[in-house]
Amino acid sequence: MSTSDALPRLIVRHPELSDSQLAPFAAALERAPERRDARVAAWPAVVLRRDEVERLAETAGVDAALVPAKLSLADFRLAAFDMDSTLITIECVDEIADYVGRKAEVAAITEAAMRGEIADYDESLRRRVALLAGLPETTLQRVWDERVRLTPGAERLIGALKSAGLKILLVSGGFTFFTDRLKARLGIDFTRSNVLEIADGRLTGGLVGRIVNAQGKREALEQACRQIGCTPSQAIAVGDGANDMEMMGIAGISVAYRAKPLVRARTTWSIEHGGLDTLLDWLPEASAGPAGTGA
Repeated sequence: MSTSDALPRLIVRHPELSDSQLAPFAAALERAPERRDARVAAWPAVVLRRDEVERLAETAGVDAALVPAKLSLADFRLAAFDMDSTLITIECVDEIADYVGRKAEVAAITEAAMRGEIADYDESLRRRVALLAGLPETTLQRVWDERVRLTPGAERLIGALKSAGLKILLVSGGFTFFTDRLKARLGIDFTRSNVLEIADGRLTGGLVGRIVNAQGKREALEQACRQIGCTPSQAIAVGDGANDMEMMGIAGISVAYRAKPLVRARTTWSIEHGGLDTLLDWLPEASAGPAGTGA
């Protein structure tokens, strides 16, 4: 293998990628990029540090990744996703709370937990769920029908991962009512999430069984790997909050999606501008194949 073959690719992406956004990278590398399409540009065999790439990406307002030269989806067997604000655009517990006029209160706790400012995640979730006590069970269906939306690029990404032979894990600190429906809609292989306690058709404000916290997410990824016969290094983990970091920490590739700074600092790549299917431009089905072109 030549020295250049061992160097990573730099891939820059934006839904409407302009020459001016590429200019800082071209100046740093002293060469023009290979333009793949209107959204993606690449430089093979680059010598840049991650912090330099992150600084340039922030300046240009783009997503950028240093990708090992031969890395592709063929190197992975499992993709694990957080649900709230990752695979879907909302935080379900916040939206449920809106039906009792407590959204702001619950959302403040959720935000602090995702930033890693609440040491006891289990207690923070119990506090939020307790505020839902008395809501009709039918409220969950209303949230699903009226507010749950897939994150841009999610459906395309899941489809491409499945086509490439990867199994999909949805692991969430949210609730089974929603993960069960996403599993059916997207053809997800494994799910793990929390169970809301319901009695006489109403939420009690409690949870049933062990809470899926950061440790629970890591264990879910490890269990899914065992079931399909791979190691965590053959897994991709995608999330946005502090409770995703344990599973992301053992995965071969971790991707922060619109994530908190604490999470971005500890993951392989970060998506701030494109959809979830940005990942397909960084990990094509084959290392020599064309990248995807989703928004």
